[in-house]
Amino acid sequence: MRGFRRMRSSLRLAALAAILLAPSLHAAAPPPPALTPEQTRYLDQQIDDAFTRYHLPGLAVGVIEGGTVVYTRTLGERVAGSGERIDADTLFKIASNSKAMTTALLGRLVDQGKLRWDDKVTRYLPDFRMYDPWVTREMQVGDLLTHSSGLPEGGGDLMLWPEPNDFTRADIVHALRYLKPAYSFRSKYQYDNLLYVVAGELAAAAGGAPYDALMRREVFAPLGLSRCQVGAWDRDEVGNVAEPHGYIGGRNQVIRADDATVPATTSDPAGGIRCSLNDMLAWARNWLAPTPAQLQWLSPAQRAVLQAPHMLIPVSALRRQWDRSHVMAYGYGWRMADVDGHWTVWHTGTLAGMYSELMLVPDRRSGFVLLTNGNGDEARTVLGEVLLKRLTDPADTRGVAGYAALLDEAAAKAASGRKAPPLPDSAAMPPADPKALAGRLGVYRDPWLGPAAVCVRDGAVRFQAKRSPRLAGVVVQEHGRYLVRWDDRTVDPDAWLDFHDGTPVRLTLAKLDPHGDFSSDYEDLDFVREGGCD
Repeated sequence: MRGFRRMRSSLRLAALAAILLAPSLHAAAPPPPALTPEQTRYLDQQIDDAFTRYHLPGLAVGVIEGGTVVYTRTLGERVAGSGERIDADTLFKIASNSKAMTTALLGRLVDQGKLRWDDKVTRYLPDFRMYDPWVTREMQVGDLLTHSSGLPEGGGDLMLWPEPNDFTRADIVHALRYLKPAYSFRSKYQYDNLLYVVAGELAAAAGGAPYDALMRREVFAPLGLSRCQVGAWDRDEVGNVAEPHGYIGGRNQVIRADDATVPATTSDPAGGIRCSLNDMLAWARNWLAPTPAQLQWLSPAQRAVLQAPHMLIPVSALRRQWDRSHVMAYGYGWRMADVDGHWTVWHTGTLAGMYSELMLVPDRRSGFVLLTNGNGDEARTVLGEVLLKRLTDPADTRGVAGYAALLDEAAAKAASGRKAPPLPDSAAMPPADPKALAGRLGVYRDPWLGPAAVCVRDGAVRFQAKRSPRLAGVVVQEHGRYLVRWDDRTVDPDAWLDFHDGTPVRLTLAKLDPHGDFSSDYEDLDFVREGGCD
């Protein structure tokens, strides 16, 4: 009952916010003045600096002020060295910025009377089970969206990435019952992706059509997002597609290139949509300066629900220092925080070789979009901060160079604070001795990732997850401990293999770098040996 009261209270607040916001959503405002030559030169300089400093293959940036696009800039290539230039219609993976599109789809279904935010998930997905039966019974539609379900951070993400793999959305729904909670239901924020996949399946069940068909019909078409892609599509027919890159050996190289037919992915509702800069600017303007038609597309009441704080997020020291933030929260597919006295609503997206950011400053009807097809984590942090300061603190002129130095300083301080020994080099480790692993070689099974083999192939001990082809590598050793060094070096980090002798033998995994990507959730695996190698 406490959860229901909490949800009902959130909905009351959101409804009140909708009433208060409705006049401003309809109010006309004069267009902002065009950027001065000096302002344009400043933006050009900062974008050039970030592009060069962080060795990006391609970059697209757009700025909105007062509800109007006042600046766009594209640099670089869709494929490094190809001469195929990035432009405002080039498709990028927007990664987790897909989540807000999924929640907008759900909001559409609420407006249409096809579901309620406080409906139980099992009403639409009878096979849905969490590890705790009570949580299963109490989980509401809104709970899928706030990263407070009890799942560990990134729990189960190995069923989504690395792609391609053989896991379906039905597999995701079924596997949740095996993922042990890391905290109490609705008690804290821990980012997850699986429940957004569940949300996509729930939308399909309530909307009576597959997720990708609903997204195209209910979101892309009404908003004119003509280049956005979801589900399966033809790369060459659509054209103008940026490929992801890694900065390897001192140059940008394509990683995980698209085939001619881009398949639908299990992760689409959580992070699989692709859009262009023009699409993302149109999407942003729908939130900042909606037209009467757009307010019919999604009501002010549902807009307020989506962008209302539903779960608090701890404010980092860096955010307090840089942005003078006091509160941070998660809505439905959106993050939000106060920055320099302004309320901001935003999200980022991160996939291997693709980074994005969409920032809104609603009270100013302003924001920006940033898309890159390179490993641009630091570039996004630094350039995003510079673009944000133009809207919240124009007197801040530290620029890319200044914030890059601050970020480097913060990283160095964090590293020294951990006082951890340097990570061992997996490339220098000798291969595992098959004889030393006698009795441990064999086929193992994890309840949610499925089978994996630790067997001798071509004279070397290898680890291979059956349903995820990229989770494959040679087993090496250091001081009696074993580690799998992934064949695909874009899969990161490598994983320790810890055997637990008994009947049967168990196998657990851990990150070589404990601070590695949380989506490499090796720690949630618990393999049991089923038999010997073929």
